Amino acid sequence: MSSASDEARLENARETIDTLHDLSQLLQTGLDKQTLSICVGMIEAGANPDTLAAVIKELRREGQGLQLEQSGV
Repeated sequence: MSSASDEARLENARETIDTLHDLSQLLQTGLDKQTLSICVGMIEAGANPDTLAAVIKELRREGQGLQLEQSGV
């Protein structure tokens, strides 16, 4: 059974992710709420934000390359 403070903390986390998602949309990052939540968790666990951003960019480049290969371009 969750306490009122647990519920308040969960609501605060939801609002934070919603706000981050709004900023993400304004900045056209292409990150959805789930991905943002994962990134926030990784940063809270000690991941370097700049390194995380570089990894995301690299994964996107590789993903686009694979899509091009599969489409035969």
